[in-house]
Amino acid sequence: MLLVSHNSVVAVVIPCLNEAEPIAGVVRDVLATGVDHVIVVDNGSTDDTAGQAAAAGAVVVREPRRGYGRACAAGVAAAPQDTEIIVFMDGDGSDVPHFMVAVAGPVAADAADFVMGSRLLGRREPGSMTPQQVVAGWLAGLLMKLTYGVTFTDMSPFRAMRIDRLRALGMTEATYGWNLEMQMRAAAGGLRIREVPVDHRCRRGGVSKVSGNVTAGLKAAWKITTTFLRLAVSLRATRRDAALQASTS
Repeated sequence: MLLVSHNSVVAVVIPCLNEAEPIAGVVRDVLATGVDHVIVVDNGSTDDTAGQAAAAGAVVVREPRRGYGRACAAGVAAAPQDTEIIVFMDGDGSDVPHFMVAVAGPVAADAADFVMGSRLLGRREPGSMTPQQVVAGWLAGLLMKLTYGVTFTDMSPFRAMRIDRLRALGMTEATYGWNLEMQMRAAAGGLRIREVPVDHRCRRGGVSKVSGNVTAGLKAAWKITTTFLRLAVSLRATRRDAALQASTS
């Protein structure tokens, strides 16, 4: 890809649900950055998302079981064997592919294990993020700072990690908690984490599954909250057990 000096093979996973209107443009823009593989995961769309994505040059994977985490996991599982770096981004056109090198570059250069593009640190089109999304990212970042000493400003979907590191995290979340789980497991595991500013746009088509209506937004907020509490307890127990095992060995 454009990370010529590092010769890293990059696959971009784009989970989608009824994104027929913007997805072709998203795929073309991502391919224009020079990435090696674009994988669109159709998460049970009832429109022509799959057809539009394939026509634009993406490999389409179908995951009929609804859930953002399931779609992301299906994309990881479908990544070609030569993939070294996996990048995630949304299919609604809100993420800006121009920042691909900024997000994947530090991972390719072995300067970070996990890089997330922060929409809060970049420039946002008016209306591209709801106040609830901004507050949720800030709150999650505060909790992770207090718990793990790692600073996050956002829970952006635009992120990159070496695929072997990602698989070693033991991800389990099937729905909205996937992004938060990745951040928490990366922080708890002591991975080298970096945030970089990325711009963010209003979606280019379709309807938001989270911010587009109050009920879905509340469900997502509840899922994120319960995921944080559950994982914090689980990860603390895992670290405690590992420490005990090390002290007795």
